[in-house]
Amino acid sequence: MSDAAAQAEPLTDAAILERFQRTKNQPTGSQTLGFRMVAVSQAEKSVEVEFEAKPELLLNPMKQIQGGYLCAMLDECMSVACMVASGMTHVAPTAEMKTSFFRPAVPGKIRGVGKVVRWGSRIAFTEGELFDPEGRLLAKATGTAIPTPFTNYKGK
Repeated sequence: MSDAAAQAEPLTDAAILERFQRTKNQPTGSQTLGFRMVAVSQAEKSVEVEFEAKPELLLNPMKQIQGGYLCAMLDECMSVACMVASGMTHVAPTAEMKTSFFRPAVPGKIRGVGKVVRWGSRIAFTEGELFDPEGRLLAKATGTAIPTPFTNYKGK
């Protein structure tokens, strides 16, 4: 099979998960948040991720995870869900997002779930949720993103 034919075949969920877990080029923002991919489902257009919230990096004066970092975690969940929903052919820069906070987040593990609710020709509607280790909802966001093929993305 030629390289072009192999690249044209859709990636499996397992292949996408492996790609995320073995990457050596994780963005510095993802590193700061302690991002790790746990599960992907192209059929459900969803991802499950885990963040390791480090106290030396993410705390506010009240010793809780600063809300802006929780927003970044939610944005990461929703953006990665868009990449998975596209079969790893698109990035999806966020156009807007709304976040609601339900309880304080503390250092340690935070589970995130990202989902594409609707994938349109020009816009994707997304949702993200963060949970503490006991499964309690910490924060929730909705957003819109602009699906952009990797080949067209200039990062500017």
